[in-house]
Parts: sequence; C-alpha cells; structure tokens
Amino acid sequence: MKYPMIVHLFLTLFTLLSWQESNAKTIQNELPNIVLLMGDDHGWDETAYNGHPFLHTPVLDEMAAKGLRLDRFYAASPICSPTRGSIITGRHPNRYGTFSPGYSIRPEEISIAKIMKDAGYATAHFGKWHLGPVKADSPTNPKAMGFDEYLSHDNFFELNPHLSRNGAAEQQYEGESSEILIAEAIQFIKKAKEKGQPFFLVIWFGSPHEPYSALPKDLALYDGLPEELGDKLVTLTSNETGYPVERLQRDVLIERFAEITAMDRSIGQIREYLGAEGLRDNTLLWYFGDNGTPQEGNATVPFRGQKGTIYEGGLRVPSVVEWPKRIPKPMISSVNAVTTDLLPTFCALVKQPLPNRPLDGINLLPLFDKQMEERKGTIQFWNGSPRREAAGYSPLDYIEAELQKGTSPLAKLMDGSPTRDFKNYHHPAIEMRDFGGPRAILDNRYKLVIHGDAKANGRRELFDVRNDPGEKTNLIEVEPQIADKLEKQLLVWQQSVLESLMGKDYN
Repeated sequence: MKYPMIVHLFLTLFTLLSWQESNAKTIQNELPNIVLLMGDDHGWDETAYNGHPFLHTPVLDEMAAKGLRLDRFYAASPICSPTRGSIITGRHPNRYGTFSPGYSIRPEEISIAKIMKDAGYATAHFGKWHLGPVKADSPTNPKAMGFDEYLSHDNFFELNPHLSRNGAAEQQYEGESSEILIAEAIQFIKKAKEKGQPFFLVIWFGSPHEPYSALPKDLALYDGLPEELGDKLVTLTSNETGYPVERLQRDVLIERFAEITAMDRSIGQIREYLGAEGLRDNTLLWYFGDNGTPQEGNATVPFRGQKGTIYEGGLRVPSVVEWPKRIPKPMISSVNAVTTDLLPTFCALVKQPLPNRPLDGINLLPLFDKQMEERKGTIQFWNGSPRREAAGYSPLDYIEAELQKGTSPLAKLMDGSPTRDFKNYHHPAIEMRDFGGPRAILDNRYKLVIHGDAKANGRRELFDVRNDPGEKTNLIEVEPQIADKLEKQLLVWQQSVLESLMGKDYN
C-alpha cells in the first residue's frame, strides 16, 4: 500500500513542478521584458539623431532609426527628483511633496515596481535613486518601493562610484559608471531568465550630470571641438575640491560629451546581450532624459530655457523606444508624451488595474500601434512647492528625520558634507498662495506659462509651440480666450494636486 501512495505523491509533485515550469515559460513568452534607461541632465538636442553637430551617439541613433522616436517627449519636471517620482507613480510629483532635489517620495505611493511584481516580473533598480536614502532602514528606498534588488546611490555619481547593494553600506566600484550599471543589469537578467521570469529593469545613469569625469578614449573624440564653441566661463563643481569653480565652457563640454558617449556605448552593451540571448525581440527598451540641459552644458540647445525652467529647454528631452515584436518598423511620433505616462502604459501592457487615485499620465500603447495621432487632454507642469514655506511656515516632517539621512558619498560638497539628506512634509489646509510658482499647461498646439502667484498679477505667456518651438513670440494679447481657457483647466488640476498633497489620496 505504501508504494502506490509514494508513486502517486511523486507523480503529483512532478506534475506540479512541470506546470510551474510551463507556466513560467508561458509568462516569459507572453509578457515583454522591460528596460527603462534614463540619463541625468541629458537635454533634447544632445544626440546626433536630433541634429547635434558634434556628439557621437551611434547606439541611440540606431534605436531612433529602427524603433519609435518620440520627438515631443517631456519630463514631468525640469529638475531630477520630481521627474523620477513621476516615473515611479504616474503622478505629478507635487501630489506627494517631491518638489525638488532633496525631497523624498512618500511611502504610501503605489510604485510601478510593485505593480510589475504583481504581474509576475522580477524587478531591479540600478543607479541614481534620488527619491530618498537607499540605506536599508529608509521607508522609501528602492526595495521599499517594490524592487527585488538594487545597486543604487542616493544622488549622482561619476567614475568609480560608491553604490549600495540592497541597502548595505556603500562600496566603491572601479570603472566607468554607466558600464558598471549595465554589467550589473546583465547579471540580473541572467538570473531572471534562469527562473523563467520576465524582468522589469530601471537603470538611471549618473551621466551626464556634473561634475564631469570621463575615460581618455571618450575624451579624445572631442579634442577637435571648434575654439569658438563654449567661449565663455561657466560655474560647476570641482572634482578636486567639491566646491564651485569657474572653467572655460569648451573644456567642460569635452568632458560632458565624453560622458554621453560612454552612456550611449553602455546602452549598446545591453542591446548586444539581449540580442545574443534571444531576448531582444520581446524586450521593450526605452531611453529618455530626466530634464533639460543644465547651464554649464547649454551651448547648442535650440529651445528657450534650460534645466530648472518650465520652457521647452527645461522640459523637452530625447526619447526612443525599441521593441521589435510590437514596433517592427521605424516610427517617428510628434504626439505629446510625458514621463507620467509610463505607469498607465505598463499597467495596460501587463493587464494590471490602475491605482485607485488621481493619475496624471495616459496609456501610450495606442501610439505604439499607430492608433494615436494626438494626445487627448493636456499636460501640466508645476515647478516648486507651496509658497507658505517662504512665508515662514515650518511644516511637520512626513518621515522621521533620522530615516531621511543619506549615506552615499558624492563629489559635490554641501556645507562640507559629501552626503545629502532628504525631507518631505505634512501640509495643512489649502490656501490661495499655494497655487503660485512657475507652472504651465500644454495642449496639442498651445502652451500657457504662468509665473508668480495665483492672483491677477501673475505674468502669463502663451506660445504656439508647434510653429514656435523656441517660444519666442508671446501670443497672450492675440489669443486671450485660449489663454483664459487653459488657465482655468490648470487651476482645476492644481486644486486636485493640492488635495493629494494634503493626504486625501491615502484615506
């Protein structure tokens, strides 16, 4: 009697294991792998495919030529941490108090990584986090936000970066930082493939953020830059002292361009690996920048403004998508898209429900399938926090201060410290002054830009960005009705954002 029972148990176990293996392979075959790549301070024109006269970006150029080139892709914010939050949440960063660098995300936010885990994905983050400390006890580190594994930094980094693996004390990794991240990502892909899991990888490069450092072979590519290019002094961080220094912009551009070329080369390394492993066809590889070009790198930007401004130069970034199975032929799109669109797009892709709270992005899958010729609705931008802090109000910490202390060293010193702490605040009832600060609303043709407070003396500018991408001609006197309509829509949206900031979405 024992032997039939043993045989039965063996067959049951064998059947279960076979089913699990088959199910894992089915999931891997049906669900696309996803790799999100983002440059740090990489502006719209800083690729050869967008017409840059000097930069070498052969990998991004090939992706743009073979995949989907998004010519009107926007960062949710003209500065880095807020844009990063928008990718993780599908929401404008002001909704959860990530106003600028140094502000963390909130633990209650629903992360795209958690959603992908629910869909069966292996998840990992590599590189710049900047949404709170990466140490183990931080409630907003990558693991707390849904990533299975991470090798990350609180902030930005250069050659030979110090990185934390899964919250442990930072260790220094020798080499070119972009290539270090890609090598780690490839190891993660190998493990996911062995388990039969699709993978969701977020790789946020430290390049080309200042202070610049690059390999000799990459620097040599730009020795021949024209003498007249960057013939002025710019201020940036000294790698030697950690404090501001003035340098000739041409010398700075050589280093900046070299970092961009190294980052481009590293993207080629992961593309080659995916191809060699037979994973390229069903892997969605998406690259974009987190905000516009900073002041020290601004030499060829064709738009108005730069990093930190809500003009096109601060918000519009390069973006290319490669996914041979879904996008088999080259496409160029002029549809407005933004970093908040990623979460709803991936929810639709893996058939997971959207978070039950206000979102600011839309599903872009119809665009991938040539079924979206223009965006339905507007995109809103709002740079800065409610004005009451400037008026002397001291809000309560949202997260205990000790948990917000950073540990990752970086070259740029602040008050003598090589690390950065984070903050996030509780906010009381909404007041009129909370609606102020630089803000904008973009429809499929016009962009309304408002500076100052929410009263009538706020300065308004209206641009036809389709015909005037440089935002040179203010149409506020010519099209006042269009401006008034857009401003009303912007105010309604701001009200919703402020309600989120006050905690309404977490009830």
